[in-house]
Amino acid sequence: MIRKILRGFGAVSLALVPLTASAPAQAARAPQGPQSAGVTTLADAVGLVKVAKENRTGYASSHFKHWNAGLLPSDGCDTRNEVLLDEAVKAPAVAAGCELTGGTWQSYYDGQEVSGPDTLGVAHTVPLAEAWDSGASAWSPARREAYANDQGASASLAAVTARVNRQRAAQDPAEWIPPVPEAHCRYVGEWVTTKLRWQLTADNPEMEALKVFAEGPCEDTVVQYTPAP
Repeated sequence: MIRKILRGFGAVSLALVPLTASAPAQAARAPQGPQSAGVTTLADAVGLVKVAKENRTGYASSHFKHWNAGLLPSDGCDTRNEVLLDEAVKAPAVAAGCELTGGTWQSYYDGQEVSGPDTLGVAHTVPLAEAWDSGASAWSPARREAYANDQGASASLAAVTARVNRQRAAQDPAEWIPPVPEAHCRYVGEWVTTKLRWQLTADNPEMEALKVFAEGPCEDTVVQYTPAP
């Protein structure tokens, strides 16, 4: 399946500048605290992800409380709006109740420049349903809420066009990859970063897809992750 995806999007140049999991523009949400961090190649990082079968029995998005009051409850902005403010290329105006107007964003999944927040979504890099399949079904409600609102790592959430986020839905990299080739390595790197941060597993087709990227076009990509508290 993943080889069909790669053929469909065309060849990806090995000369791509590797995009790490912690882009400078997202430094405001970099992890803080004494937790030990890991920095390694994508191939080695993929090797750290455990393989297990997936089971979506019992999943509902309501099991992951989102969006909550965010990092700074006193600002009146929920997690979604805090991410939008953090990732804006041109900052929007902020009115009472954290109502956002104007502003500009770059949706890296599809390479689109977006004016105004109305057509944006905030994507969980590893979708909630995929997280449930990969270990979150056994978590406490509090830990699932922490996952769904994770601003402790820049890789966890991304402001992208709502349309491309709907197209992706809950698919993993064996089934869907961003339509812009330049985004492939960043996306796969951030997927693996999130899996390691939250100790989530991968099923066999997903693992095969990750290895294709890690051993091919994304071999120079560096993964940086910090375990979730």
